[in-house]
Amino acid sequence: MLTVPARLLGDAERMAVERLLDRDPYAAAQVAEQVAAFGLAWWRTEARVFGYGSRRHLQSLCWLGNNLIPVHATPPAVAAFAELAGLNGRTCSSIVGTADAVLDLWTRLALRWGPARDVRPCQPLLATGALPAVPPDPEVRVVRPAELDLLFPASVAMYTEEVGVSPTLDGGERGYRERVAELVRARRAYARIIDGRVVFKAELAIVTRHTAQIQGVWVAPEWRGRGLATRGVSAVVHDALRRVAPTVSLYVNDYNEPARAVYARCGFQQVGTFATVLF
Repeated sequence: MLTVPARLLGDAERMAVERLLDRDPYAAAQVAEQVAAFGLAWWRTEARVFGYGSRRHLQSLCWLGNNLIPVHATPPAVAAFAELAGLNGRTCSSIVGTADAVLDLWTRLALRWGPARDVRPCQPLLATGALPAVPPDPEVRVVRPAELDLLFPASVAMYTEEVGVSPTLDGGERGYRERVAELVRARRAYARIIDGRVVFKAELAIVTRHTAQIQGVWVAPEWRGRGLATRGVSAVVHDALRRVAPTVSLYVNDYNEPARAVYARCGFQQVGTFATVLF
């Protein structure tokens, strides 16, 4: 029996949820985007949002869908969310969010959910609201719908390289292709295309009224070391700040020194630390 004040939230508490999400605009961006689009009813989001604290004083949130995402989760809230999540078998593909909360959750869930395929305990969360000093690559632009077939192989290559498995395995190709197509339709996918091949790509995977979060930055292997990533990210930041959101954010593995150097040159500053557990 649950002995902690954690509960399933619904649309009646949406204002309280949005106030809590606004307190952490970068770390909470993924949940904030979903709440803004679909509210809190589980049947609309195919996810459940749990809250910790009284109805008058909501303290923490936990999103449980394809990902498990703690937001503003204090240690007592983490304990409550782990108890709730552990009632059934694992259904999510990752745990992601603020490092302290994610690692605490994983410590509590590992025996029931393990083993993990990978644990990334230190991922600097970065943000900027200023135009980069680095000149943008004028050839990096928003991908057109007719170019989806060019972008898709690069997206698969990026995902496979970053996560360690192809998104097309186990019947996942159709769903992943639709996700890439959705970003293209929303004018949130960017690329530099040379001779019919994508040599640089990135996307605004998450957009809220506070920030646009960059994910999927990738340079074709034979083009690496030529500065494409720095100028390409600069182009994405320029467009995102002009057209999409007042800040741009992202998170990066601490061991990825080349990527961290790119983001530093583009003016990103650390605003927190993420962790990710991959299954």
